Amino acid sequence: MSRTSVEIDRGIASEAAAILGTTTLRDTIDASLREVVNVKRRFELVALLQDSERYDFDTVADAWGGND
Repeated sequence: MSRTSVEIDRGIASEAAAILGTTTLRDTIDASLREVVNVKRRFELVALLQDSERYDFDTVADAWGGND
């Protein structure tokens, strides 16, 4: 890991810490960055699932006996 010096808005950092359940500024920043990446990944997954040519929900439901 590298060390970087930045100015942080302590108010927003405190709000983020409360949401994320973190106790240190470093943990809050790390958790915030992970959450941003995870949100992007979730959006990408939703986009894939919305493409009817990539994922067939009926086939999956049939495989699990969901359309009986």
